[in-house]
Amino acid sequence: MYSYRVEQAIRAAAVLHKDQLRKGSMPFPYVTHLVATAFTLLDYTDDEDVIVAALLHDTIEDTDYSLEELQEDFGGRVREIVEALTEPKSSAGNKITWREKKNLYAKQLKRGPKEAVLVAAADKMHNFRTMVEDYRDSTERFVKDFGANFDERLEVYQNIANVINSRLSGSILAEFNHVFEQYKDFINETKQAEETKYLR
Repeated sequence: MYSYRVEQAIRAAAVLHKDQLRKGSMPFPYVTHLVATAFTLLDYTDDEDVIVAALLHDTIEDTDYSLEELQEDFGGRVREIVEALTEPKSSAGNKITWREKKNLYAKQLKRGPKEAVLVAAADKMHNFRTMVEDYRDSTERFVKDFGANFDERLEVYQNIANVINSRLSGSILAEFNHVFEQYKDFINETKQAEETKYLR
């Protein structure tokens, strides 16, 4: 799928995230994740708004772009999808922990539009895949970049996965669950490697 709106979304994502890099051994421009998320969704939907939202799903969370600007540029439906995918930075005016942020995100997905859940599944699939690929041979680097909160990480992402499983079906859900199983195996292997290291 290619259209003027998709082209505009690619350009907006490239500009808004231009100084941001992905974590990992190779600091790829952050926009690579957004494009990969959108490309993943092309296998599962022909809804232009979903593809546009995938390209812009981190803009509100990670840039100065506002929901009002997003709606003006790409419409109310894209705004609704992206808003459901935007992790809150606070709750009742108070700063929240990583776990609280992820749990609130899961609640947003549960009550948000199904299109947002599609984007969330593709987003997590790409994150899980790249994390396993990049850190498979370097558990120490994973701990340095993401911390050693293995059990908390598994619990939080299982919570999100439960929402995705409750709202999606078909081939995208099967692929998501396959990738998530690989991610869980990787986290458990990394945890075991860290525990073994300290027992020596």
